[in-house]
Amino acid sequence: MKNFTYILSVLFIATTMSCTKDFEDINTNPNQPSSVQPSLLLRQVIYDFGENMSYEGFVAGDLLAQHRTALDFNLFDRHALKSPQLGGNPWPIFYTNLRDNEIILNQARTTETFAVYEGPALILKAYMAAGLTDLFGDVPYFEAFNGVEGTVTPSYDSQEDIYLNENGILDNLDKGIAAIEAYSDVIPLEGDILFDGNLTAWIKFANALKIKHLVRISDKIDVSSDLQTLFDEGNFITSNSENAIFNFTNTDPNSFRLAQLRIGDFNNFVLSETMEDILIGLNDTRLSSLFRPFSNSSTNEFNGLLNGIDASSTSIALADYSLASTAFREDTSTLDANFITAWEVQFALAEAAAKGIISADAQTLYNTGVTLAFEYWNTELPTDYLSGSAAYNASNSSPLKQIISQKWIANVINGYEGWIEYRRTGFPELQTISASLNDDLIPIRMPYPAEEAALNFENYSVAANATDNNSINVPVWWNE
Repeated sequence: MKNFTYILSVLFIATTMSCTKDFEDINTNPNQPSSVQPSLLLRQVIYDFGENMSYEGFVAGDLLAQHRTALDFNLFDRHALKSPQLGGNPWPIFYTNLRDNEIILNQARTTETFAVYEGPALILKAYMAAGLTDLFGDVPYFEAFNGVEGTVTPSYDSQEDIYLNENGILDNLDKGIAAIEAYSDVIPLEGDILFDGNLTAWIKFANALKIKHLVRISDKIDVSSDLQTLFDEGNFITSNSENAIFNFTNTDPNSFRLAQLRIGDFNNFVLSETMEDILIGLNDTRLSSLFRPFSNSSTNEFNGLLNGIDASSTSIALADYSLASTAFREDTSTLDANFITAWEVQFALAEAAAKGIISADAQTLYNTGVTLAFEYWNTELPTDYLSGSAAYNASNSSPLKQIISQKWIANVINGYEGWIEYRRTGFPELQTISASLNDDLIPIRMPYPAEEAALNFENYSVAANATDNNSINVPVWWNE
């Protein structure tokens, strides 16, 4: 009996040791890899950021820019920006994709066969970081995006440093270009839904971003020499065929999100009175490309609503106001997720020329920008458009106002760009909204989200104190 018990004990120990030895292999899911190929991550970052920010642009950015207004669930439209509803919280979109993009960058720098991804990853990092800080001001940046290896409570960096310091926006654009130019291997860039692996196009993208952001900070530092060099070299996006965009489709899951949601969500957003007044004042035919006549109209007229109504006390008939056009729901194959375009670059250069920052003909750049913007929105440019109310330097209109207003029109659903340009220039002149929850002030920054106070309290408190308790009325660095 003792011998039998001993034999069982030995067998049990041996079996246990065998199970323990093989435990990791047995309990590892072969269908869940520990790392992701950079080609898959690159596709994911570009699509996720573009799709989410296009949706945000429609339901939140367009409200701040007064392209359209909301009928209900409209605290954001009334400028209670700390109360996002259908949209209005882009913070996690930026940080999720910046984190995933950092994985691509680290893979490119540590694995020789992935080296081709370094340049595009640096350019995307600069692009997303600029969008983030332009909305919020000072944000976690230099210590962020590496939570596994670094701190999960990163400090907030100044917008000036994020723009100008080593590994900041402008530096990463330069380094991204240098990495692409230095790449000599034949392994292709895969997962690239912006340029289909064309590295030359990524360089033009980076230079277009440099033009955009040098102009954006041109009131703070002297950017004349850098901008003139970029303009003279001409190696940037100049035609709509070169745009940094990807196309939505008419079918799930790649159609524009408002086409996938219930009709009530789509019908919550109508033409704003600001947008209507500006387009009609310019005899701008894009009105019918971007919006549809209101249902109660007998003559295909358009009607906009003043932003920021008090939905609890104001009765609105949907049939009296113009909804977004079919491009935003029924036929989203004509719609793009827009990173940067030729017309945006032309307007930036036109502004620089009009201000004397570069030596160039502002009118030619303006006219080219307008022509490209009409083409982008699939609208024929009227033959008299650039000689009528929209003519460069038309009476009673400053060149800067015309340039920025044209950029504002074309920036529909392009994230928050129309609002950012208004904050920077004061153009176009937005209206006082109907029932403001911000003392009739147009906000000039996005507030830090509530989760920052919960998850990164010490660093958040410093940033909140620097912005008058996280106020939406405190300017960012380039706007001071």
